[in-house]
Amino acid sequence: MANRKELRPNSSPQAAYGAHLRRLREERGWTQEDLAGPMGCTSQHISAVETCRKPPTLPFSRKADQVFGLAGTSDSLEREWRELRHGVLLEGFPEYVGYEGRAVEIRSFHLGIIPGLLQTREYARALTYGDVRRGSITPEQAEEHLAFLADRQAKLARDRPPMVFVVMDESCIRRPIGGPGVMDAQLQQLVEFSELPNTVVQVAPFDIGERRSFNLPVNLLTLTDRSLVAYAETHAQGHVERESTAVLALLTGYHQLQAASLSQSESVVVINEARKGTP
Repeated sequence: MANRKELRPNSSPQAAYGAHLRRLREERGWTQEDLAGPMGCTSQHISAVETCRKPPTLPFSRKADQVFGLAGTSDSLEREWRELRHGVLLEGFPEYVGYEGRAVEIRSFHLGIIPGLLQTREYARALTYGDVRRGSITPEQAEEHLAFLADRQAKLARDRPPMVFVVMDESCIRRPIGGPGVMDAQLQQLVEFSELPNTVVQVAPFDIGERRSFNLPVNLLTLTDRSLVAYAETHAQGHVERESTAVLALLTGYHQLQAASLSQSESVVVINEARKGTP
């Protein structure tokens, strides 16, 4: 034990993972060599993961869960790995995206920025690297975020894509992001998206005032079994909801919002006006 390195689990998500791995091993009275055998790796590799000299991987985490008997539990290393990997994402959002990739209908409302599923890469990059400049995330986390978004968007291009209903507050198309060229391409992307057979795009204009149902972004999914999933978030936290009463109330509010918003054809006119700088 003379060479035992002191861990600082609060210093980073990776350090917390390493401390978690050590705790699970030592609770069973195992040495690093004892764990290495069933893991199919070396004791040096176990040591490197515990002390943050090597990052954990998904296969490593799944194998460790099998060895420890923790697969699918709240104490699993795979769960911690996913939280580590998506550390720049709000709590609950990775869970929501898992449902989103299987949904037959997607409904969403957004404020201030174009929704992620409709963002061009340049628009998304401008937003994400704004967070880097503010010091809230690292460049590596920014690239992880962009890759995660690209994966979400790719899932819409499946053989039987979902119906996608999007209502955007007018602030989404009026707020300039990334400079004129980036914003022009993004607004053109919205127009092209609205022309797809499985999409409906609407703008909720400023003048609907108090008739706007929501003051925060809202996402509603219809799954293949016709059950509903809702996801809403604040600046600090996201939350997935499957309780039918709460979700149905959000769905009612969404329908009311659609009724108060511009039609798709009217929305396209407003989007094109925004491209030209028309107030």
